[in-house]
Amino acid sequence: MDLYLDTADDAAWADLMPTGLFKGITTNPLLAVRAGLDYPTIDWSAKAMRARDLGAQELHAQVFGSVDGYVAWAGALYEAGAAAGLRTVVKIPMTEAGIRAVPAIKALGGPILMTALYHPKQVFVAKALNADFAAPYFGRMSEAGLPAVEMLDQMHEIARGRPRLLVASLRSADQLVALAQRGLDCFTLSPEVAQTLLGDSLTDAAAAAFEAAAAGQGS
Repeated sequence: MDLYLDTADDAAWADLMPTGLFKGITTNPLLAVRAGLDYPTIDWSAKAMRARDLGAQELHAQVFGSVDGYVAWAGALYEAGAAAGLRTVVKIPMTEAGIRAVPAIKALGGPILMTALYHPKQVFVAKALNADFAAPYFGRMSEAGLPAVEMLDQMHEIARGRPRLLVASLRSADQLVALAQRGLDCFTLSPEVAQTLLGDSLTDAAAAAFEAAAAGQGS
């Protein structure tokens, strides 16, 4: 099981990465806006070093802007990861423009992730492109009225481990549990969902009882 923290917020990185739960960090332009960042001006060398210092093994970041700039941006991200000593993964939207940019990005030799998948047919594309990861947007699929669970089953069967499905857009820990029961084992979680993994009211009550007993206050 591999979990990734899905945010560009430095405070969330600092809070949650030291738990040891997360293999890495994923982000994109929308998450950067939510964190108050200007995506085109992010210093990825500094971000990669910060992620490494907090224990991340991987940093996934997304191309943006004109497709003509994808390759240069991807190369810079790979270089930032190499300098920091962690694996950087280039996220590419599963659009026609993104698909057409893949061969040139793959030629750089680094890992890629095809993102924003909504249909099982898109796993065929990711597989044909020899992508390392593909990211279905489970929560958004459900909210769009799609049979998200059934479609994730189909994606999982088609992929058979390559590309690895990195399930995104989860809305709750319950969704995580349900999908893990179906054999999926790679997820990216928002800080809000990640936080729910750190506690349970019954566990907290049991721990408090243990401490009370140790202090001679209970039996």
